[in-house]
Amino acid sequence: MLTLALLMMATPPANGVLGYWETPAHSVVHIESCGNDVCLRVAKLPPDAPGGTDTNNPDAALRSRALCGLVVGTGFHQDNASKLSGGHLYDPKTGHTYQGTISLVGDALYLRGYIGISLFGRSEIWKRVEPVPTCP
Repeated sequence: MLTLALLMMATPPANGVLGYWETPAHSVVHIESCGNDVCLRVAKLPPDAPGGTDTNNPDAALRSRALCGLVVGTGFHQDNASKLSGGHLYDPKTGHTYQGTISLVGDALYLRGYIGISLFGRSEIWKRVEPVPTCP
């Protein structure tokens, strides 16, 4: 009986990693199915966000595109309801793209972006939020 209760507590929500997540910078990102992959799209920027365009993109032709609606995660494969791997994360603050993994632990989403091996990278923790009106 105790084992069943522990397994039920460890089970991720029905939508697992999919859904709306607030970043430490207070943007909201929507994690959704994109064909056979999973992608991450900026759904909402905080009211105090500077600019609103992808000014740090290394490709000068892309620097005028809007951050709201921007795809910041591509090519992820859903290993299970709680884990995504094999994708790439784009950081508009720096203009860099990293390999990435995403894991759901409880109600917190752990993102790890790295170059080469996971040891050389950075992590963030995002929190689940209710669906929000998305960018126009």
